[in-house]
Amino acid sequence: MAAIDLKDPDLYLDGMPYARLAEWRARGPVHWNPESDGAGFWAVLGFDEIMAVSRQADLFSSAYENGGHRIFNENEMGLAGTGDSPIGIPFISRDPPVHTQYRKFVMPALSPGRLEGIERRIEERVERLFAEVPLNQTVDILPLFSVPLPLLTLAELLGVPADMWRDLHRWTDAFIGEDDPELRQSPEAMQAVLGEFIGFATELFAARRAAPGPDLASLLANSDIHGSPAELPDFIGNLVLALVGGNETTRNSINHSLIAFAENPEQWDAIRADPALIPQAVKEMVRFASPVIHMRRTAMRDTELGGQAIRKGDKVVMFYPSGNRDEQVFADPDRFDIARAIRQHLAFGFGTHVCVGSRLAEMQLRLAFSCLARHVRSIEIASTPRRVRSNFINGFKQLEVRLVS
Repeated sequence: MAAIDLKDPDLYLDGMPYARLAEWRARGPVHWNPESDGAGFWAVLGFDEIMAVSRQADLFSSAYENGGHRIFNENEMGLAGTGDSPIGIPFISRDPPVHTQYRKFVMPALSPGRLEGIERRIEERVERLFAEVPLNQTVDILPLFSVPLPLLTLAELLGVPADMWRDLHRWTDAFIGEDDPELRQSPEAMQAVLGEFIGFATELFAARRAAPGPDLASLLANSDIHGSPAELPDFIGNLVLALVGGNETTRNSINHSLIAFAENPEQWDAIRADPALIPQAVKEMVRFASPVIHMRRTAMRDTELGGQAIRKGDKVVMFYPSGNRDEQVFADPDRFDIARAIRQHLAFGFGTHVCVGSRLAEMQLRLAFSCLARHVRSIEIASTPRRVRSNFINGFKQLEVRLVS
């Protein structure tokens, strides 16, 4: 069987290579992946092995100084892969106890009580966006629905004007688009985007320090980690994290789910016949989408994983789409089945670094597809989707659909 390079962003341009990942998993859950521009890494493909890595933050580090959470070395290339020194270290690239302290500051903005209050406004937002989507004709659903929905929610959480969602979109695409020439057209263009974003973040930091409120930006600006108040660079880094984490997963779970329902119309018919299925269906939708491709760790001491000897300093990269299609855990894993009973999936991570906004993402998916189920009889994919060239985000740049009423 020919080897594949899981770091190569071109590998994912035509879709996730699930068949080839399954072939690799059949030979073992952990494989060595050479790098043309580095020392290589251990690719973790099995569900149980990804869980094992995720549970052991002391053994498998996410810390920036050890390389961070991306497949490239953040301590060499910067958070956005541009040597971006004005951007500080986001808490996803920190280990406990610092990581845990940041989570405690962020959680009030995402508490059940706060989310209960925001649900009605998200539902109204969904209805307003959907009302502008032309039915029974071909449209690119991204700018009309799946992109603005999570960004408008994020704007509310940050306490910034709703009409900023277009700027948030542009900035976010640039942050995750290091391998896509459309999203990051040149070093000069990226520096211009960074300059815009840093200017916005600097003003927001000053405003929230001067007059804090209950919003997420205030919580980040006024965090106090072991007696040290937040500094501007780390605020900027955590704002990048909030933008990417609060946007990309929800956006692309919506997009993947539209495709899945179009390809499995009987599942859409079941949703329309019984909307009570939607809360459980959301878990399958997120598992099937797996919008984040990888997260990286660094081994802090010699260990063993999936039958492989891992050495201190080795790079260990978890591939969530592979773990979420592991046939040892999910029966017939390539089948989209909204009735599937899912105890745990990996799309939001697991353990210390599990996504803090997972409940909010699920809520937005539930409300979006509840609205669609009331108004849309069938979903058709009108042309081949255009995907982001990325080994990190399993996402789209264009998705033309016909929503048939």
